[in-house]
Amino acid sequence: MTWNVWRVSPFITGLFFVLGVFTFYQVLYDELKSYVHRKNLNIDDDKLNAWFGILYVLILIFSMQASVVGTAISWEFMNFQLLALIFCAYFLNIRMKYYYFIPIMLFYLAFNGSIGYWESWCHGITLICYYETLNYFRRKQGNTYTFKAYILPGAFFCALLWLYMKIKFGFSWKVYGEEYLYLMIFMAFQYSYVTMILRDGQLKMHLLEFANHDALTKIENYAAYESEMQHLFNNSTNNKLDLSMMMFDIDHFKQVNDTYGHLAGDKVLQHTASVVQTIIEANDSKIKFYRTGGEEFNILFPGYDLQATKSIVKQIFAALNHLDVDINGKKINISISVGVSMIAKADSKPNDFYTRVDQNLYHSKRNGRMQITAA
Repeated sequence: MTWNVWRVSPFITGLFFVLGVFTFYQVLYDELKSYVHRKNLNIDDDKLNAWFGILYVLILIFSMQASVVGTAISWEFMNFQLLALIFCAYFLNIRMKYYYFIPIMLFYLAFNGSIGYWESWCHGITLICYYETLNYFRRKQGNTYTFKAYILPGAFFCALLWLYMKIKFGFSWKVYGEEYLYLMIFMAFQYSYVTMILRDGQLKMHLLEFANHDALTKIENYAAYESEMQHLFNNSTNNKLDLSMMMFDIDHFKQVNDTYGHLAGDKVLQHTASVVQTIIEANDSKIKFYRTGGEEFNILFPGYDLQATKSIVKQIFAALNHLDVDINGKKINISISVGVSMIAKADSKPNDFYTRVDQNLYHSKRNGRMQITAA
């Protein structure tokens, strides 16, 4: 596969390809995703994965092919290119309509000087069918990986793809068998290695989600609030952007626990979080919602001044103050007290801002509860 070009054993170069190229992809993608999240860019992780994965693989394929294009051994890197295609279709689960492949295929044939060969056209069409087949099996499996669904389509389509190359370039059956065997070996190795990387990444994401989310209400917790607040505070003060905060807690919540039990109190908290999250999603997904204490919740409004928050604050206030939570046939009526404020020039750190909102909340509580104090 690479002996004629680099004088290096195909086994060694194959190992390097699987270990190096895909690990490098994961490192780059993790960095890019972290940057997007830090900057609060409105880019979906799946779309970011798709576009970055396609770009990465296309650069990889064309850069490798550039070293052998127009030569009698322009098939030398085909196994590497197939491994990259499989990575996109199966492991990254990038879904592309077949007609998107047509301009890519035409460009590649022109780039490789193969547009006049019927074998190359058959090769390109077979690649599209292979990609679609892998994508189909991947979608059927959901978030799991199945070796059988991965290797069997590969065994069929890759045998056919290498057959086209044998006919086009006229190399021996021995070379055909070696290249096909190498590909099957490295497909198996790729499956083991890449699934390990992706599962490790998923585990890290689950751990991060667990660390940043409240186990009871499933919304983000105080640790997530602190991190996001620091970022939003710096962004707002440095760029003179509006930022507002709403803080509320459930009135007389201790009485709920003492009267109905802690399980009832948990259910009240869950209902409260669910109602507020529904209202936020109906208004603006950029608004951030956190459980920051026992019965205390904070809502951050990036880009909102005090006036702009009024409509949403009133919706939340009205919904929660008319919320009946059913506990074993008994209706528990709750009310909330609210404090709202926006960032001010006098706030030198996030806690200054937090303290003012907290003071507004306690003003509501000291003056009869079930009211909003905004200043």
